Parts: sequence; C-alpha cells; structure tokens
Amino acid sequence: MVQIKSRERNAIIQSLQAGVVPRIGLQHIQVGRKDEINAIITDLDRITDDGATIRFVIGRYGSGKSFFLNLSRLVALEKQFVVVQADITPDRRLHATGGQARALYTELMHSIATRAKPEGSALASVIERWVSDLDYRLKQEGKGDAEVVHAIHQELLPLQDLVSGYDFASVIGRYYEGFQRGDDILMSSALRWLSGEYETKTEARNDLGVRTIVRDQNIYDYLKLWAAFVRMAGYAGLIVNLDEMGVLSHRLNSTQARNANYEMILRIVNDCLQGSVSGIGFIFAGTDEFFADPRRGIASYEALASRLNENEFAVNGLKDISGPVIRLDNLTPEDLFVLFHNIRNVFSRGDPSVYLIPDDGITRFMGHCSGVMGAEFYQTPREAVKKFVGFLSVLEQNPGTRWEDLLSGPSTTPSGDIPESEGIRGNDDDLVTFRL
Repeated sequence: MVQIKSRERNAIIQSLQAGVVPRIGLQHIQVGRKDEINAIITDLDRITDDGATIRFVIGRYGSGKSFFLNLSRLVALEKQFVVVQADITPDRRLHATGGQARALYTELMHSIATRAKPEGSALASVIERWVSDLDYRLKQEGKGDAEVVHAIHQELLPLQDLVSGYDFASVIGRYYEGFQRGDDILMSSALRWLSGEYETKTEARNDLGVRTIVRDQNIYDYLKLWAAFVRMAGYAGLIVNLDEMGVLSHRLNSTQARNANYEMILRIVNDCLQGSVSGIGFIFAGTDEFFADPRRGIASYEALASRLNENEFAVNGLKDISGPVIRLDNLTPEDLFVLFHNIRNVFSRGDPSVYLIPDDGITRFMGHCSGVMGAEFYQTPREAVKKFVGFLSVLEQNPGTRWEDLLSGPSTTPSGDIPESEGIRGNDDDLVTFRL
C-alpha cells in the first residue's frame, strides 16, 4: 500500500470536506472515467504531433467536472505539457471591453504549471529554462551577453509570424538582460508584460521599449504565442483549462456579451478543428444548461451549436467521445464504493491497520445515505463525498465512537430508488450489501 504524505492527506480531506477539488494528491482518490481520460490522452498525443484539440466537459452540478479537469491537468503535466487553468467569472471571461478578458489572461499566466512546479507560478521558470539552455550553449562557444540577446531574437523569429511576436521576443530578451545584470526591476517588468498586467502602452514602452500590450481583444493571440514558445522551450505543448463556463450563459445578462463570448469560443473551435493552430489544447467545463439551454446556452448560438452536435446514434448507454463533447455520466455504485474506499485509505495515510471503518461499514454508509437521498446520492458525487468525509471525520475526532451507532436509525433502510447493479441489491429488511 502506498504511504500518503501528510501534506497530501490534509489537502485532500480539507478540499473534499468543503466540496472542492484538491490540487494535489488526486491520484490517491481517482476512480472511474477510464474512457474519458483515454480520450484526453489521445488529445495530448495529437498536440505533441503538432496538432490542436478542444474538449467540452459537460455534466450536472456536482458530477465531477472540476475533478476531471484537475485529473486531466495532472495527466498533461506528467506528459511534459505546460498547463494554465482558471475559472470563468463575470470579471474574467473570454471576450470583453472593460478589462475582464485581460483579467482572465492574467489569471491563466499566474497559474502556469509544469511537472517541476505543478502548483503553478511557473512563468519565470518556463522562460529561464529556455534562456538558460541557449545561454549555456552560446557561452560554451565563447559568445558574450550581447550576442546571447541577439541570438534570442534569432531563435524566436518563427514567433514573428504571430500577432505581437516581435514584442514577445523583445521582452524575453529584456528578461535575460535583467537576469544577467541582476536587475530585478527589469525582470519584474518583463514578467508583468508577459502576464498582461500593463494597462497602458506608454508605460510598457517606457519600461521595456515595446509598443504593444495584452488587451481584451488579443488574449487568444497571446495564448497561441505561448503555445509556440513552450514548445521551443522543450515542452510538449500548452493546455488551457477553463472551468465554470456556465457563468457565460447564466450570469451574463446581456445577450450581446454572451454572443461575443460564444463568438470567441467559435473562433477557437474552428482553429482547433481545422488545423489552423498547433501545440495547444483547450478543455472547457460547464453544466448541461450551459451546453443545451436554447435561450442562453451554446444551443442558442447556431454556428457554434451546429459544430458541437452530438452523435445521434450514441444512445442507450452507447458512447462516442471522438467529438469535442465529453459528457460525464453518473458514477456507478461500484465506482462510488471504490471512491469511498480510497478516501478511507487517505484518512489512514495508506495504513490498512488503522482504517476507521471496515468494508462493511462503507456498504452500510451507502445504504444509509441512499435511504435519505435516494437516487440523488449516486448522481452527485460531490454531496456523497462531503457526507462520507464528514462521517469519517467524526469517527477520527471521537475515538471509541462506533460507526454502527452513527448509522443507526430508520434512514439506514435504503429506499426503493437505489440503482440495481452487480454486487448491490436492495432489500426491504436488510441493508444494501456490496461485494467488491
């Protein structure tokens, strides 16, 4: 049994107790979603091979979209991708005119993660990895600092075919100059520009000698620049994860604002599906309403909806995840049992000898909760997990408490809504039994 670090244990328990997804330790609790993860792995291989991909992860509230997004992030990091991730909010969105799109870009840049720095804040290290390799190679050839700066521009010439590519290369050069001179202010200015934190062109020109800045209208162009740069730096590509896409459909009251954001999504969809970009992948996570609402959701924007139509033959349990849309089905009772088993293992730090409850206790807990929540218990993993973490927390903090006593009462008898599945059966007199 793998021993679980205290830091990971605490992060997992605290996050699950609050109903949010932990940023570390996901490998200790991940369960199910095999086909969906394989689809993401296929996408990553396509990006590595100079392609581009886009995915829409759709599911009901609490179905595990954020968990799946973070799991995809970990898989991408293991495959040497650079990952940026943010939540869409009314103040951070794909298209705007009042700085909200630039705010999203800034949030993405602050979240840059690599395998060496999986928790984010890896912007400087990504730049330094490329610059230091170039500097070492040229210094071995007897070149000086001025020649290294010139070489930076030469190496980044391919970026000049992209919007703002010349200024991007200039700022990378300025960062190197600051690094060599020990000029923290110059280095900080370069990082500010790369993060989209300059509000005026005048300020950027005075600090760095460049004439452009990141604006609401060009954040997608800068993401394409980063995708090209990280590949030059030796990474496999760039993954952009955006969660809470439902904000665009149901928290933007202006039809014009919603359609402008859908137009930006359409542009990204077209570029990725038609091969107009390379080295980049997008994963958008949203609710069923975001996707299917005919009045406010993607379905209301005909050009986008027609490109994301799902396969009409994928019905009655059949799947087709070759298209851009991945629908997250409910976890099966078997999957939920394994998830609870994994959470119990986290509480014990991987030591089976100190489990708070036996396997029978997990089965009894499932019976107890399904009696209270019915089929809803299996449809919203978030609520089920919160209940189980709370249950184990009480047992852990109150030594000597019998788990049977906590589950006693009329609600221990499961309702008739319990899904029938192999290894699980409902009974009017007995608790649900499970055999793994």
